[in-house]
Amino acid sequence: MDRRTTLKWVLAAGAAWPLLERRGALAAAAPTAHGYGTDPNLVANYHAGELWPLTLTASERRLAGILADIIIPADEHSPSAAAVGVVEFIDEWVSAPYPAQQRDRTLVLGGFAWLDEEAARRFGKGFADLDTPLQHGICDDICDESRAATERRAAARFFALYRDLSAGAFYSSPAGRKDLSYIGNVPLARFDGPPPALLKTLGLS
Repeated sequence: MDRRTTLKWVLAAGAAWPLLERRGALAAAAPTAHGYGTDPNLVANYHAGELWPLTLTASERRLAGILADIIIPADEHSPSAAAVGVVEFIDEWVSAPYPAQQRDRTLVLGGFAWLDEEAARRFGKGFADLDTPLQHGICDDICDESRAATERRAAARFFALYRDLSAGAFYSSPAGRKDLSYIGNVPLARFDGPPPALLKTLGLS
């Protein structure tokens, strides 16, 4: 799967997914922090863990990075997802004390548990300890819910959510915006309006 396909999927995917069946119960207790309330300081430079404790373990962060890099690997244009801070975003997201994030936390941690269980069942190792082709093989079985076996549908819903979170984090980073050739969100000394050729093409000249 390439980055452009990933982007199409994330734009088309829905925002909410059911919980990951039995494995959701394996997730750690939900965060109890109160968050930043309804009026955050939008110009403050917050640091990781400043607003609420980060809750992913070292092994979960390792798995999170591997999975993010499977979804968006490095290529000749830009670095991998983990290299631009996607793991940090995922940790912040699943540690946040808000209903939507707590729902996603259960699905993400349940999905991590499923990956380790499936890797152990097939190969006798945790997912993070497998060779890359074996990791890809497991992901290929859950990367599309419509094609996933019935017993893997819940895992496929986890993968869809994780793909959305990873792509959203990556493509909102400076490297991701550059990869898309996005030219907005940059201060300009002056703005001369749309190019005349574009206005002519649109019939607005």
